[in-house]
Amino acid sequence: MATSQVETVSTGADKAKLAASAALVVAALAGFYLLGKQGQLAQWAALLVGLAAAVALFFSSEPGRQLIAFGRDAWREVKKVVWPTRKESMQMTAYVFAFVVVMALFLWFTDKTLEWVLYDLILGWKR
Repeated sequence: MATSQVETVSTGADKAKLAASAALVVAALAGFYLLGKQGQLAQWAALLVGLAAAVALFFSSEPGRQLIAFGRDAWREVKKVVWPTRKESMQMTAYVFAFVVVMALFLWFTDKTLEWVLYDLILGWKR
C-alpha cells in the first residue's frame, strides 16, 4: 500500500490574502448597513462589489486554487457515475414500498400477538 504524504505550504502572502478577503467581507457587510440612508441600490452595490472582491481575492490564494481543483475533480467523478434508468428507479421504488408494507404488517401482527399474550393470557385483562 502506497502512502502519499500531503504537504501544506501556507505562505505569508496567502495568509494576507485570506485576511484581506475576510476584511472585505466585513467591509461589504458594514457598507451595506451604513449606506441604509443612501438607498437600496447603493446598499446592494456595496455588498455585491465587496463580496465579489473578497471572492476574487480568495480564489487567487492557494486555498482558493485548491478549492477550485477539488470542485473540478468532484465534477469529473460525478460524470463517471452510471445513473439508473427510469425503469430501474421505478422498480427499486416499488421494491422499497413493498418492503415497507410487509414490515408494517409484520410489526402490526407482532404487536397484536404480544398484546394478546400479555393482556389476555398472562394478566387476564379481557376487554
